[in-house]
Amino acid sequence: MDPVFTLFCLFLSVWSSAQSNPSPVLGDVNVDRLFVPPNCGREAATGDNVRYHYNATFVDGKTFDSSYQKGGAKVALLGEGRLIAGIDKGLQGMCVNEQRRITIPPHLAYGSTGAGEVIPPDATLIFDLHLVDLWNKADLVVAKTISTPKDCKRSVMRTDFVRYHFNGTLLDGTAFDSSYARKQTQDSLVGEGWLVKGLDEGLLGMCVGEIRTLSSHHLKDMERREQKDGSQFGDIKYPPQATLVYNILLVDIHNPKDNITVENQVIPESCQRKSVVGDYVRYHYNGTFLNGVTFDTSYRRNSTYNTYIGMGYVIAGMDQGLIGVCIGERRRVIIPPHLAYGEQGAGDVIPPSAVVVFDVNIIDFHNPKDEVEIQVTHKPEICNDTTEANDVVHYHYNCTLVDGTKLFSSHDFDNMQETTLGWDKVIDGLDRALRNMCVGEKRVATVPPHLGHGEKGTEGVPSSAVLVFDLELVSFEKGVPPGYLFVWLGEAPTKLFKVLDVNKDEKVSQEEFGEFIKLQVAEDKGRIKPGMSMELVVTDMFQNQDRNKDGVITADELKLKVEEDKEKEAHDEL
Repeated sequence: MDPVFTLFCLFLSVWSSAQSNPSPVLGDVNVDRLFVPPNCGREAATGDNVRYHYNATFVDGKTFDSSYQKGGAKVALLGEGRLIAGIDKGLQGMCVNEQRRITIPPHLAYGSTGAGEVIPPDATLIFDLHLVDLWNKADLVVAKTISTPKDCKRSVMRTDFVRYHFNGTLLDGTAFDSSYARKQTQDSLVGEGWLVKGLDEGLLGMCVGEIRTLSSHHLKDMERREQKDGSQFGDIKYPPQATLVYNILLVDIHNPKDNITVENQVIPESCQRKSVVGDYVRYHYNGTFLNGVTFDTSYRRNSTYNTYIGMGYVIAGMDQGLIGVCIGERRRVIIPPHLAYGEQGAGDVIPPSAVVVFDVNIIDFHNPKDEVEIQVTHKPEICNDTTEANDVVHYHYNCTLVDGTKLFSSHDFDNMQETTLGWDKVIDGLDRALRNMCVGEKRVATVPPHLGHGEKGTEGVPSSAVLVFDLELVSFEKGVPPGYLFVWLGEAPTKLFKVLDVNKDEKVSQEEFGEFIKLQVAEDKGRIKPGMSMELVVTDMFQNQDRNKDGVITADELKLKVEEDKEKEAHDEL
């Protein structure tokens, strides 16, 4: 083919392209801008470093060189004479991702001498260029905030430990790494040389939840990395001398010197006591990370978390955070990882080195040494007698949890409640609360769980719950000890059989026995078991003394129950 005709066709092609997309002429270099990105933050200029791909052909279309075939983009410094003049001119003004076709006349290429056997003398060269990277030695880390949370109480400082997600790309958008793909955050100290320099600088000042784009040239990054481990690339795959772009979401921040932080306290107006080491606390909680993502909640299980505090039963930060709380208090406890789940985390729930946040609601607490707390709300002016062990008491009550949640009430039934004190018919705490009461007296009794329904609770009562009883004593009857039908209120007669044997026949009939017992009760010298009729008490007592069942009691058969109990105890000891 005639070379002149070929050049003419090439001229028509370039001229036609220039009419639709006017291209500059740099010196004698013809430029056809095949693609210009819509956003071009910066154009290549003298003194800049560039990384670009190219295909190089002669006018006849024959390829003599290609960066694609060599497997890597070319890196060059503009305006320093390290490139042939035509390429240096053709790269000027390019944007990253721009594509150009430049036509270079011989005097701006290899001239009349050519280049060995590859480039003949006086050859016009055509380069298809694709700029993939652009930087300058004077460039700093460029940080651009995409979004930031409204409430930022703390931002990253040197020596802080951060956890963040990121997508890493080259300047042309090519991805080289992503924490999202690994499904775990990148974790590191800041300002201590653990990170490449660009990240070390770009993370400073970030808030949890902030999204920021960092752009930094690889050479600047590798200055720190080479000092650290002598490896240029490590396990991360990106080309040498590349500008790296990190899209970062800050997930977590703390400092190894941090202690717990207590926030958002809501303290009830009445706080008679604050929790101390050794107390047993019941509380609800929501557990989240700093970014607000929930990892656990007691509310979902509809059950409080119960534990001793200050004794190592929970993570150290929660042990501290539950000291000094009031019943009904709400507070937020922010716990750094070294006081939480540490560098190992907790299974698939808590990531390594995570700050955890607990919003707690204190339901109640007690100490294993606590006794029943009694508050008298009403006491009659006249109080001739009070309840004691063995008495049969009749009372009304309302039972609630400390927060006022209703559990039971005697008012829900037709009859008032009845029990015999000291006979294990009610929980120990209620039994104690009903003692030393006057008829008509009202009390509020707070019962710790070890005197209530214990760690297991019961139907309708949560485990380890502190109970509050609102009590009113309606009436009571003086009682007798378990196993007794009759007790003396003073000393028994010294010669009891003679007193019983009214007709002096050395035998006591049931009639004589019954008349005697009735007289003792009438004269307040003795008391029968409440709830039993006199006739039944006399019958049972007489039958117990009539050992041989002949219908009478002799002196040898008569024996006080007190004496029988002593003999039984002595026998048991033997």
